[in-house]
Amino acid sequence: MGSLGISTTFTVGVLALQGAFNEHTQLLRSAAKFHPATQFTFLEVRTAAQLATCDALVIPGGESTTISLIAERCNLLEPLREFVKVQRKPTWGTCAGLILLAESANRTKAGGQELIGGLDVRVNRNHFGRQTESFQADLDLGFLAAEGGKAVPFRAIFIRAPIVETLLKASDGAQEDEAQKPETVIAPSKDVAEGIDPSIKRAPVEVLGTVPGRSAATKRQDGTTDNEAGDIVAVRQGNVFGTSFHPELTGDARIHAWWLGEVVKTMEARKSS
Repeated sequence: MGSLGISTTFTVGVLALQGAFNEHTQLLRSAAKFHPATQFTFLEVRTAAQLATCDALVIPGGESTTISLIAERCNLLEPLREFVKVQRKPTWGTCAGLILLAESANRTKAGGQELIGGLDVRVNRNHFGRQTESFQADLDLGFLAAEGGKAVPFRAIFIRAPIVETLLKASDGAQEDEAQKPETVIAPSKDVAEGIDPSIKRAPVEVLGTVPGRSAATKRQDGTTDNEAGDIVAVRQGNVFGTSFHPELTGDARIHAWWLGEVVKTMEARKSS
């Protein structure tokens, strides 16, 4: 998780409308120590003007419907879509943030919530049940492994967590097929005419982490589980990263440090292109 040896400064915003934004900010500050050659400024974002100063953004866990409603009232929804889907700046959503970054979400009535989009996935909200059914699980996250080694399991916290139910075909338009499904909301499109460089194609979604599904956990009598049948809880698609769980509540800064490294790589690559 070391730095790239580049002396530069980046502004990383944390959307601070509702939810665990302060916890993210504190852990980002801890994670910045893994990148001593890079200077980071961390900013709580509540306005479009503040968002415009950011090189990257974290959308925290909380209540996704509440965050979207406040963002709409603050005239932040369209700037957020511009940031993620047109400017394609690095963005990470945790739990509620993952829902907001999905192109399609179920378990919600049409019109009940706005999505930002950016991840071509369908999410199942509150997949694991109510808050009283929250749990912790050790995740094997290969992207945290040192070169040639194996990562120490990450103790993840799931609170009314969503999962990625379906990986959708990468598209710069709206997921219209998803719109035909009952109790489904989709993100509006941001197409080439709205400013996306047509030479930049939307990358496919990568699965970065799973947790054993409930059905998988009961398949074997010897107590072992089938990880291949697990629920998808971490994904990345180009500039967008999403996790179902709450790394900011753990005190373990490894994912934050990894993500800051990815931010540096992405922004430096764009500067040199």
